[in-house]
Amino acid sequence: MKHMTTKITSLVVGALMATTAAAETELTVYTAVEAEDLARYAETFNASHPDIKINWVRDSTGIITAKLLAERDNPQADVVWGLAATSLLLLKSEGMLEAYAPAGVGELDPKFVDTGTPPAWVGMDAWVAAVCYNTIESEKLGLTPPTSWEDLTDPMYAGHIIMPNPNSSGTGFLDVSSWLQIFGEEGGWEYMDALHENIARYTHSGSAPCKLAASGEIPIGISFAFRGAKSKAEGAPLDIIVPSEGVGWDMEATAIIAGTANLEAAQTLVDFTVTKEANEMYNTGYAVVAYPGVAKPVEYFPEGLLEAMIDNDFEFAANNRAAILKEWQSRYDGKSDAK
Repeated sequence: MKHMTTKITSLVVGALMATTAAAETELTVYTAVEAEDLARYAETFNASHPDIKINWVRDSTGIITAKLLAERDNPQADVVWGLAATSLLLLKSEGMLEAYAPAGVGELDPKFVDTGTPPAWVGMDAWVAAVCYNTIESEKLGLTPPTSWEDLTDPMYAGHIIMPNPNSSGTGFLDVSSWLQIFGEEGGWEYMDALHENIARYTHSGSAPCKLAASGEIPIGISFAFRGAKSKAEGAPLDIIVPSEGVGWDMEATAIIAGTANLEAAQTLVDFTVTKEANEMYNTGYAVVAYPGVAKPVEYFPEGLLEAMIDNDFEFAANNRAAILKEWQSRYDGKSDAK
């Protein structure tokens, strides 16, 4: 009996050890991906990797970027899955990323991959600026549709435009950095001074201006094109306008945070993020994805948008980010929504 008890005890201990060995590895993943998509991202990944649990920390691009920088000397994240490439370029310059070439990265469009060897980050999808114009509300107010960024400075639009705050929103930052490239530094700030006269308020979300235009709370929202197409497909009375000067864009990207204690699991996650399966998942939320041939036509996606994407200088945007945001805040933050 004693021998049997010892044997049972050994089996129990062995089972406990096996359970511990198979226990989940938990990854803290920082993201600016739309909150509504996170469960789907985790579910798709866990279908093939049930032993890795994702603990999301989600906020807007500017807030996540600031949080990562503040934690530089004591990193809390293992992976960033879905943050603007301009932010990741900044983190790379600060030595905060663990360079890694995920399996299958060679299948991606090269413009979605960091130029380092190995790359410090890998792109997922791109989002492109556009103007969401509520036709019903605009008609009530006697407005005519703008065709350019310059048009938005017309006094008839005073109080009828909202856009994202670039300090908190990646969409807002790509707008500001693109205007500085389109109009030149001096001309860009002059443009924003004039636009500010017509801004009702600055939101902390990049999708909010289009959502608010779709619901009729404001006639014009500077946002991104896919959000507009999605709202229009749901029945919103929107025109999605591509300004004639060209439009800014940025890509969401993924990276491993240097110093993670869960490097193997982090690499497994990043391997998954570049797969065709993952890119098919991104395509439900973005019209442009990193894996060639995956993107399907998006209903109501405006014609000519991809051709209107400027030759974005990501290095300029990343290297001058702090100075641009400081200047923007000093000039315009008085109209920002409360945080």
